[in-house]
Amino acid sequence: MTLTVAIGGLGAIGLDLARALDRGVDGLRLVAVAARDQDRARANIAGFAAPPAVVDLPGLARADIVVEAAPAAVFEQIAVPAIAAGRIFVPSSVGALLPRMHLVEQARAAGGRIVVPTGALLGLDAVRACAEGRVDSITIETRKPPRGLVGAPYLEQHGIDVLAITAPTVIFEGNALDAAVGFPANVNVAAALALAGIGPQRTTVRIWADPGVDRNIHTIRVEAEAARLTMTVENVPSEANPRTGKLTPLSVLACLRGLVSTLKVGS
Repeated sequence: MTLTVAIGGLGAIGLDLARALDRGVDGLRLVAVAARDQDRARANIAGFAAPPAVVDLPGLARADIVVEAAPAAVFEQIAVPAIAAGRIFVPSSVGALLPRMHLVEQARAAGGRIVVPTGALLGLDAVRACAEGRVDSITIETRKPPRGLVGAPYLEQHGIDVLAITAPTVIFEGNALDAAVGFPANVNVAAALALAGIGPQRTTVRIWADPGVDRNIHTIRVEAEAARLTMTVENVPSEANPRTGKLTPLSVLACLRGLVSTLKVGS
């Protein structure tokens, strides 16, 4: 059986994913894309072996799997129709899901699913396993080059000019829910961690602006009854969008493969 795929957004994540699907993935077929600039979208897919249809955001819901890879501001315009139609919804803007957990109940009622990819993190299988028992604390510390944080609502609200920072500086410390609101384009990793573990209220997030790094660095620390985990990943930022890493579209692709693979490794 082949499942059809639609992608909302053709930026750093969506376009890489679309190209990979067009090259061929057993059990998956790209049938539709949506983007703010439809003419540019048509130009981007013109050389595809099987160019998908360019549709509006609600039109994505005609596919079996709907991938959200767009700015968080249009999250609901992709998510709501897909969930209402009982589709498999795969969000890249996981931070936008945290304040909208009612969508999970809507998906259950409609017979759909929300499948969150690992994204730029590692070890979510281990975190989920720990969460089956007692977990005392989960912390994620994120270090990013200052330019990768520009435009975050939290910075604008507090008058923080990250481009003026000359030494490693903690610019946020709080829970994952507050981080998702203040940094909607930067903390999808923290949101995924919170959903895999002990929830957004109990997951602690610390964000550094560090002019001395050229990668997005995430360190996770878990204190649990079953294990103590410390994990660090250093992601190369995408040239197209420094707020996201090159690993993210690869993670979404791996997630989609897992939906149709006969052999699936990891929980």
